[in-house]
Amino acid sequence: MDANILGSILFATIVAGTPLIIVALGELVVEKSGVLNLGAEGMMAVGAIAAFATTLHSGSVWLGVGAGMLAGMAMALLFAFVALTMLGNQVATGLALAILGVGLSAFIGKPYESEVLQAVPPIRIPYLADIPVIGEALYQQQSLVYFSWLLFWAVLWFLYRSRAGLVLRAVGESPQSAHAIGYPVIRIRYLATMFGGAMAGIGGAFLSVFYTPLWVEGMVAGRGWIAVALVVFATWRPLRVLLGAYLFGGVMVSQLFIQGSGLDINMPSQFLSSLPYWATILVLVLISRNRNLVRLNAPVSLGQPFKPES
Repeated sequence: MDANILGSILFATIVAGTPLIIVALGELVVEKSGVLNLGAEGMMAVGAIAAFATTLHSGSVWLGVGAGMLAGMAMALLFAFVALTMLGNQVATGLALAILGVGLSAFIGKPYESEVLQAVPPIRIPYLADIPVIGEALYQQQSLVYFSWLLFWAVLWFLYRSRAGLVLRAVGESPQSAHAIGYPVIRIRYLATMFGGAMAGIGGAFLSVFYTPLWVEGMVAGRGWIAVALVVFATWRPLRVLLGAYLFGGVMVSQLFIQGSGLDINMPSQFLSSLPYWATILVLVLISRNRNLVRLNAPVSLGQPFKPES
């Protein structure tokens, strides 16, 4: 394979995997606290339109990213109120949030469907970007790609090297015990849920401001669901989230390269476009067969409501 083509595939894989990394790491922190929020798709959609509209009107990319983050946090706060304060079913609440977010973003984004933002230039790291094949893929990327790498290391350190991360994991394993020794379980879960919403909002902002950059209804296209599935695929481990995101990103871009290559493979384009979702289903089926692996790494109280004893 030509080195330029290989470099292009690697570059596209990293870009496609970036929103999955950001959203999945946020969801990982949420689930480590024992909260199951399935609303990532809706939070990403609302974050995407908030970021696009703000960037369009203000001319500032970073104001747009901030608006997307705040929009995702607001949606997560709504989920937290229903699921944590009102003790609503977390699965049903998350599904409702996903549907609400997708519909709300479509409604708000209707006037912006004909607008296009100016492309955000990548950040080129001198000398390193000149390395053959991997140089441009790794060292000439958008700022949020570098952010996703920093986020990975930050989440890894937080969960396994900090006292706060230990407390968060204790809350996810046994909220009753954590509450008994004086930790504010509900407050910790609120903060974790809002962090997950913020990351989902940033993931949506990446799609509408950096990746395309335009607004189209349905542009999230199931990435929120893939990010949620990715946490299970990674068995709640940050490194596996990173690797899994790039694996799914590679599947996403592979079907584009196949369609653009002109190869006669006698397959409809719709089937090729569905490959990332087939891969998601296949991975979840394979993981579900090993129940011991899931039980070993999954937070014990995941999805279970908790009401502090007065």
